[in-house]
Amino acid sequence: MAKPLTIHMHTARGRIGGLIALMLAWATPACAHPHVWVTAHEDVIFQPDGKITAIRNSWIFDDMYSAFAVQGLSKDGQLATKEQLAPLAKTNVESLAEFGYFTFAKNAGQKVDFGPPRDYSLEERPDKLVVLTFTVPLKEPLEPGRAFTFSIYDPTFFVDFSLAKTGPVALVSAPKGCSIGVLGANPLEVQDAKQLSEAFYQNLSPGANFGMKLADRVIVACP
Repeated sequence: MAKPLTIHMHTARGRIGGLIALMLAWATPACAHPHVWVTAHEDVIFQPDGKITAIRNSWIFDDMYSAFAVQGLSKDGQLATKEQLAPLAKTNVESLAEFGYFTFAKNAGQKVDFGPPRDYSLEERPDKLVVLTFTVPLKEPLEPGRAFTFSIYDPTFFVDFSLAKTGPVALVSAPKGCSIGVLGANPLEVQDAKQLSEAFYQNLSPGANFGMKLADRVIVACP
């Protein structure tokens, strides 16, 4: 089981370690947790033969998390640059490997495996929110047919992922006739709602795979 890293605020290494601690602290359910909110935009990328080849994640972090990420990097009110944030982007993406990059896909009911991420970057927007963008390629490109689905979530629900209200998912270079459907999470059963409430007030994890119950499901269908 992964352990949260120690936060040291006085060096660049400490800042990176501290941010990764926020990303990993949920891996120890018995410990107090930070709670991070993420708004997700997702691109499903096709190759010329019509097969799905990758999913590109663009995750916008909440204001508190974003402020911590850029602390000490910008001067005179200027935004932190991609170059300044590049080491942090690399460390974050590599750290997420243990958790499957919070990207879970199936095709015809079978789990889809992903390869190492590429094209990753961390950027501070004009509204001071930080965006992590990275692409996870499928290990084997596949024809989606009508049964390719995926969700973005943290199983333990310490990181709260929500698809963006506007343009949450896009198809890139998809064949003509392909479409997207987004299914919201089913209402929680009474016991699940009680478990989530108790976890919130006790500052604990509500349990493994709880995030899956609250995740939207994206369906990609092609003729």
